[in-house]
Amino acid sequence: MLIKNANIFLGKTFIEGDIRFTDRIEAIGRLDGPADVDAQGGYVIPGLVDIHTHGAVGEDFSDGKPEGLQPLADYYAAHGVTSFLATTMTLKEPVLTAAMHTIRDFRPSGGAKCAGVHLEGPFLCYAKRGAQAAENLHKPDAALFRRLNEASGGRVKLVTVAPEEEGALAFIREISKICAVSVGHTAADYDTAMAAFAAGASHATHLFNAMPSLLHRTPGVVGAALDSGASVELICDGLHIHPAVIRAVWRMFGDRLNLISDSLRCAGMPDGNYELGGQPIVVQGGRATLLDGTLAGSSIALLDAVRNVVRFGLPLSGAVYAASTAPALAAGLDAGRIGVGRPADLVVLDRELALRAVFVDGTAQKI
Repeated sequence: MLIKNANIFLGKTFIEGDIRFTDRIEAIGRLDGPADVDAQGGYVIPGLVDIHTHGAVGEDFSDGKPEGLQPLADYYAAHGVTSFLATTMTLKEPVLTAAMHTIRDFRPSGGAKCAGVHLEGPFLCYAKRGAQAAENLHKPDAALFRRLNEASGGRVKLVTVAPEEEGALAFIREISKICAVSVGHTAADYDTAMAAFAAGASHATHLFNAMPSLLHRTPGVVGAALDSGASVELICDGLHIHPAVIRAVWRMFGDRLNLISDSLRCAGMPDGNYELGGQPIVVQGGRATLLDGTLAGSSIALLDAVRNVVRFGLPLSGAVYAASTAPALAAGLDAGRIGVGRPADLVVLDRELALRAVFVDGTAQKI
């Protein structure tokens, strides 16, 4: 396969040229031969990497339904995501164990690649639980984590924890040797968050959401993440975070910014009534909330977030890096980069950022 006349994202910038690949990338530059795809001055970017997504098209990873995973893999690929972390909710151990088994046993027939699991809980705090069910919260418990990780086949790549909870710092010291640990759904102050990052946490879950605000005398998790060198997520659906704050976080964190979808089963679906972690949610105008009005996750795909932040004022190169390379690095995944010899996980966009083609391991996907 040969894509010609493209602006190809290499490292952190675009170069003009062509790209040849089979299942892996064979050459990049000015290449001879007829084009299979003429990009016509559009963009070839790495396949997007969504490290925080609960579901879409009526399906949710927490359901533990084997038949639900292929539609999700197909949906992600059709929207430019080539690798994802199956993200679970705060649920009881038997429910999470069943979900881990389903994810472990999933063998996709096309679509995006499941690169592992993000356990968003159950090790969260009550005050900042957001749309997580209070009755399922659990104190940080390394033994429970290890059981769930074993049930997943050792595929947990990221776990979110509230560091102020009893036993959290010991949990972080132990579990950060196994996977990336993220601070989130937390009421932690700056000092507690700094202690968590010193203990081995390296990431912050959906910055600003479900955590204390950044204030001039109480910088909280946001200030600690900045000072510690942690990577941070943002939900860029235009509802969770104001565009001015997105621009500020970009200036503050730079390459440590990760775009996520935090998509729910309502993504790719019409407005209506849905379920999230055992709780009813309502979607109106793309806005997903609990019945009490608490904002839940999003109904967007990650490529929507890329387009949004570019519209909000971020450079395209920064937006692409934040939705591909940065999240892959944050979760320790071998994904999100273009280079000779690397898997041909590629997305072709036109100059208006409309999706033209998606390739997973060199195979064209239905879009």
